[in-house]
Amino acid sequence: MAVNSAPSGKAPGGRLAGRWVPWLVIGLWVALSVFMVPLSGLLSSVTTDSAADTLPANAESTKVAVLEDSLPGGEDNTFVFVYHRAGGITAADRASVERHYDTLAKRYPPKVAAPAEEDDEGPQTRPSTDGKAMMFTLDVSATYGAPEAIVGPLRDAAKDRPAGLDLDVTGPAAIDGDMDAVFDGIDLQVFLTTVIVVTLLLIFTYRSPVLWLIPLVAVGAAALTSMATVYLLVKGFGIVVNDQNSALLTILVFGVGTDYALLLIARYREALHHHENVRVAMVHALRGAAPAIIASAATVIAGLFCLLVADLNSTSGLGPIGAAGILCALVAMLTLFPALLVVLGRRIFWPAIPRFSTVVVEEKPGLWVRLGAAISRRRWVATLSSLAVLGILAIGLAGNTGALREQDQFVSAPESVTGFTVLRQHFPELGGQPMTVFTRPAYQEKVLAVVKGTRGVAEAMPGQTSGGWVDISVFPTDAPDTVAEYDTIKRVRTAVHAVNGAEAIVGGPSAENLDTEETTTRDEKLVIPLVLAVVLLVLGLLLRAIVAPLILMATVIVSFAAAFGGSVFVFDTILGFKGIDYSVPLLAFLFLVALGVDYNIFLVSRAREETVRLGTRRGMLKALSATGGVITSAGLVLAATFAVLATLPLVMLIEVGFLVAFGVLLDALLVRSILVPALTLLIGRRMWWPSRPSRPVELPDGERSLVDDKEPALQR
Repeated sequence: MAVNSAPSGKAPGGRLAGRWVPWLVIGLWVALSVFMVPLSGLLSSVTTDSAADTLPANAESTKVAVLEDSLPGGEDNTFVFVYHRAGGITAADRASVERHYDTLAKRYPPKVAAPAEEDDEGPQTRPSTDGKAMMFTLDVSATYGAPEAIVGPLRDAAKDRPAGLDLDVTGPAAIDGDMDAVFDGIDLQVFLTTVIVVTLLLIFTYRSPVLWLIPLVAVGAAALTSMATVYLLVKGFGIVVNDQNSALLTILVFGVGTDYALLLIARYREALHHHENVRVAMVHALRGAAPAIIASAATVIAGLFCLLVADLNSTSGLGPIGAAGILCALVAMLTLFPALLVVLGRRIFWPAIPRFSTVVVEEKPGLWVRLGAAISRRRWVATLSSLAVLGILAIGLAGNTGALREQDQFVSAPESVTGFTVLRQHFPELGGQPMTVFTRPAYQEKVLAVVKGTRGVAEAMPGQTSGGWVDISVFPTDAPDTVAEYDTIKRVRTAVHAVNGAEAIVGGPSAENLDTEETTTRDEKLVIPLVLAVVLLVLGLLLRAIVAPLILMATVIVSFAAAFGGSVFVFDTILGFKGIDYSVPLLAFLFLVALGVDYNIFLVSRAREETVRLGTRRGMLKALSATGGVITSAGLVLAATFAVLATLPLVMLIEVGFLVAFGVLLDALLVRSILVPALTLLIGRRMWWPSRPSRPVELPDGERSLVDDKEPALQR
């Protein structure tokens, strides 16, 4: 036993432990909340998923979208009504279809009158060549509402029809409406689900009827503040926030904020055994935990800011959005959270209240001490076994089925998606998403002829002339968002661009998806190397070493490959998804690398701290025993928060949620708990090269110097 010589009444730093400081901090947060909480509710009012806002301004489909919006009727929402009967359309069916069209055309008249020649085009309904279906197209002005507000009434208005006549309302606007319906209220759903998940995990972790509430209050305050901050950023700087990024903001803040809380509570509980005054104990806890927490937050923020170089506005917008969330979480967990803990005192830990004692009692070896001893005895076995598991999981990368089509984004296909299948079955010439070609009127005939002669085009029809432009609707023969359709779009673009003077441009829903995929691919090639370089630099500055950051980055990359491979296997084989959304690889890489480095920092910064006293081997084992439980708990919480995304009915969010959750668990339970300690023990003090935080000479296992005798021996 030993006597603790630390004073119990005053903290080093005096005034920081003053009685009034915690109350002042809480008061400042209450005042801040009065201003920020109302603003947080306004974030949903500035989110956008339109192509013109998401894609870069120089993308061809963006130019088409902007031009469409600027022309009379350009903001119309296009719905396609597909009626079908297996036994063939009857006379009563035809009469019902024509009645529906007349009724809806009168209910939703165009805000801009059509040219006189367009009024005499004949019947607006169209029968299929197989006699089993009829269809018509309805353009509804945006002044009547957004697609999600219109599609429901349109479907209800067509319910009065003969028995056995089925109807699917599809088309670009119907798909947008069904997609928007998925995101309707998603922020509140994600927020409440995340709160419930984090609450259950905190109760399980601390087994206290009260303690779980304190980090939840602090993280909740950080989340609301971050939402208000992002709203102000949108209004002040015009950054793009879509529904996906808004949901990710909530997940990020709750995940990392709870991680920071777990790390600080572990240090605080440890300090309470050595300091009678809770304010003094908190100062010591902050001195021990804050550097790692700040370094972790700085790494994630630096990685997020790398997204600013992306061309895709939704991707570049995630940079400041995520950074604002991490910064709010950092400030809240280093100010409000400690203040609440100090004000509530030791009793907040009831029933397992940490007691102050001047006698240091050597604890019995726990799970992490025994694991460290096993790794120390079998370093090569631990290293090779870990790499083998990661390598086997990475094999799943070979099963990547390609990009996910827009129609396959839904877990349960809505009517707008099934309607496209029916449309292709009975109207193969209209089964693709229509392209929109804009050209100068003087070149209309030439451009139209060129488009009709392009391989993969089923039909092309001229539209209205307005504002010095004429539009041409082009129907490809291939299914929407397929490689074949994308090839047709590229061929059409090449063909119309060759018409000198026409200034022709090609857009439309599938063209927007093509431009988004190509832009994301370019962004990946730029952002991923930049993230690796920035994170490596931050690790180098933090550890003041070269070898350790390189080793740690290598483990993060291998861990990402394994998580991605394992997830692809699950998506393909178990869940039956029809591809990987184009945005998933970049998002998953960013989160897994940046958040994976968190656990590197928590473990290795503590190892470096202990190495100064104990040497590299014993320092790493001491760090593993001290942080193993915290890192595991943090990993479980972070994985659970991202897993919340897997409860939503959209494949893209399920893929991101599952991949990041699986990757975080893999990183916390295998890479950080076994592989990194094993590699450190194999490399020895060279891990810290060129700095030398440990003793000049490492002693062999089993030998101890007089310096070692002054410290309690680590249990083996």
